[in-house]
Amino acid sequence: MIACLRLFTALCLAALLAACASSPSSSLGELPRTPDASIEQLLDQAAKSKTPEEAALLRLSAADLAYRQGNAGQSAQILQQVPVEQLKPGQQVFASTLAAELAMVRNQPKAALTALSHPSLQRLSELPVEQQVRTGTVHARALEADGQTLAAARERIFIAPMLSGEAASKNHEAIWTLIASLPTDQLQPTSTDDLGGWMSLALAVKTAGTLEQQQAAIDNWRAQNPKHPAALQLPLPLTNLKELASQPLGKIALLLPQDGPLASVGKALREGFMAAHYQAQQAGQKPPAIEFYDSSRLTSLDEFYRKAQADGVQLVVGPLEKPLVKQLSTRPQLPITTLALNYSEGEQGPAQLFQFGLAAEDEAREVSRRARADGLHRAAIMVPKGEWGDRVLRAFSQDWQANGGSIVATERVDQPVQLAQQIADMFQLRQSEGRAKSLQSTVGSQVAAQPSRRQDIEFIFLAATPQQAQQIKPTLNFQYAGDVPVYATSHVFSASGDVNQYNDMNGVRFCETPWLLDANDPLRKQVTAQWPQAGGSLGRLYAMGVDAYRLAPRLGQLKALPDSRIEGQSGSLGMTQNQRVVRQLPWAQFVNGQVQRLPDTAR
Repeated sequence: MIACLRLFTALCLAALLAACASSPSSSLGELPRTPDASIEQLLDQAAKSKTPEEAALLRLSAADLAYRQGNAGQSAQILQQVPVEQLKPGQQVFASTLAAELAMVRNQPKAALTALSHPSLQRLSELPVEQQVRTGTVHARALEADGQTLAAARERIFIAPMLSGEAASKNHEAIWTLIASLPTDQLQPTSTDDLGGWMSLALAVKTAGTLEQQQAAIDNWRAQNPKHPAALQLPLPLTNLKELASQPLGKIALLLPQDGPLASVGKALREGFMAAHYQAQQAGQKPPAIEFYDSSRLTSLDEFYRKAQADGVQLVVGPLEKPLVKQLSTRPQLPITTLALNYSEGEQGPAQLFQFGLAAEDEAREVSRRARADGLHRAAIMVPKGEWGDRVLRAFSQDWQANGGSIVATERVDQPVQLAQQIADMFQLRQSEGRAKSLQSTVGSQVAAQPSRRQDIEFIFLAATPQQAQQIKPTLNFQYAGDVPVYATSHVFSASGDVNQYNDMNGVRFCETPWLLDANDPLRKQVTAQWPQAGGSLGRLYAMGVDAYRLAPRLGQLKALPDSRIEGQSGSLGMTQNQRVVRQLPWAQFVNGQVQRLPDTAR
């Protein structure tokens, strides 16, 4: 009876190992695969195994099964018990791939890339196709998450011929998304292979202006590259572009307030919008007709859309009023595609709603990006007290910390009389003075000691009015912190031309609209000649009106081409997944009372 039981156990173990392993290879080792056993059975058999090799293979299979069942924690725990360095190369590849997949579950792409740098990966091409695809897929995901976009695209292009069906289609679209997100200066194809073809397609699409030009560029590229994977199966966003090109924009409704508290804002937006319209006419284009509607007299959005539809409107630009934008964002759908000129609080609106505005949050994120590009890591923050300051603080903090930066101090500015104390607290100057007094008391005589500030603040993020900034910068100088760089939003710049005001802010860096930084732009010259106020702080609204006009026919392009941009007068414009237009801005600084443009950095 005992002999029979031993024979049965041996047969079970043999069957279990056979289920866990692919065909054996003497040099690479057997690879685990989905077993006909539970995790507990695999671990139990591993504990009873007579050889370390059998035990390792069973635990590796158990760890993989736990991962496939969605239990990453248990999988990682089991994988830690596997002596990876004692495995054969093929098994090491399998273990390293699983380790990378578990790192990606924890959102740790660098750890995933470290796992995939194991020497055994040099023999990946000798393993079955299924393993090559699995390893290549997680490698591409990790590279993308680590910001190595081009390398991620290369990895996906490499595994593409090994895929079929839905997996092949998903990978195909992922390649285009990666390549299309590269900035134009990186789209320089140096070869005629598949990667070179993808890059030349993206370059052709991005450098074409109108939908018609983009369609012609796509058709021309396909004729030159008939056997390329993207020519055989055009990526979905480019297919959508083709459909958009067949629907030219003939009539726009401009929905802005003509009376009430926002009338002056509406007027500046309208004049900027129409200036861009007339410029297009002068250039020989055939711009859409513009129909004006007064949102300050609006009694019902449904009634407005019914009238707009009856008038033949294909796109609505507006409204500006936040309550109206909020109403639109809560609807399941809109009868006409709409570019609202403000932002709702919610994240996602109906598919027909796009949102565009001069959001201070965009500028806070721009400060974060610029400070990172300048090699800075530790920030102090000064924002006004109140809801606006809280929003700007939140936007900066989220972006800054998500990208590895740290915040070492925060002050909310309110009363000017408290400013000196707030800055002293931020830089811990009072503690320094206290140490000097303590030293005097100890030695019993007068000690010459200049207060010293903390040294861990690399720069200050400042969101403030020109009046506040005029007080803050001199106070920093007085409080021994004049050498700390200040990065500010555009709100510090009044565009008044007051040299004395700017002298008080010497050295402050700030982001600003191209409109206010480039007085020689031909359209700006035309507009300011007719409306001088467009050269001052109202110029930001004129710039937004110009960009609203230029965005109108290109909303579908921005949606179809992730990470593509339009170089506008209010900034470099892109679109988020929830159809909000966001801005990136150029930079300047105050130097001896003058505004000096700073060189751009890589984005």
